[in-house]
Amino acid sequence: MKLLFDENLPPSLPRLPAVDFPDSLHVRDCGLKGQPDEVIWEYAGQHGCVLVSKDSDFYERSLLFGPPPKFVWLSLGNCTRDEVVALLIRRRADIAALDSAGAEATLILLPQPPTIP
Repeated sequence: MKLLFDENLPPSLPRLPAVDFPDSLHVRDCGLKGQPDEVIWEYAGQHGCVLVSKDSDFYERSLLFGPPPKFVWLSLGNCTRDEVVALLIRRRADIAALDSAGAEATLILLPQPPTIP
């Protein structure tokens, strides 16, 4: 499973969880730095990437258009790069399930809000 990290995430991020997410890229690696969301969205879909971002615009786009691409929304406040990596690795199985799911699965929110009993 290949992740494409949005510009709002550190460019070094794809190298850190490389064992868990091989072939992952940052938008800078693809020449997409500064490109509009539509271009990044299309690139991810055309290249089989799961898009990872903290940007709510991509969340809205995922609801409007659905996959491809699949989308992981990092609903985190200020955090360190290592915290992002730890969260992605901890939720690897969920991300893999999203990636392999059909059109009915569009996005995953990390961390997921607590369930209310």
